[in-house]
Amino acid sequence: MKNFFKNQAGFTLVELMIVIVIVGILAAVAVPIYQSNVSKAKMTECDAALGTIRTGLRVYFAGNGVYPTAASGTAVTAVTGLDVSADDLTGKYFAAANYTLESADSTYTITCTNTDVLESPRTLDQAGTLAGGN
Repeated sequence: MKNFFKNQAGFTLVELMIVIVIVGILAAVAVPIYQSNVSKAKMTECDAALGTIRTGLRVYFAGNGVYPTAASGTAVTAVTGLDVSADDLTGKYFAAANYTLESADSTYTITCTNTDVLESPRTLDQAGTLAGGN
């Protein structure tokens, strides 16, 4: 009688275990890189919106000679005369409500806050200094 099992092809247990180990090593390398890129994407979205608000403030300043007056914690979209809409500030990680403004005649500080996304608030001032948000 002929032995049917000799002609069957397949993977041995050792071969399968080697493949599993290789996939595990690749995952161990890829996951931290992915998480780092997600963190960078969050900061980039925040910085882009802060830049949009900064541009709006510069346009306002060019037309009026002063920045709009806003008390600490004023929502950016609530500032009269500032041509920045909620749609301009809404992204994947942040919404318009996450951006606040404190400004006077010649100074301002824009703040991006979302404790679910950033470790600390990210700020941008009139000198272009970005701080926080790590």
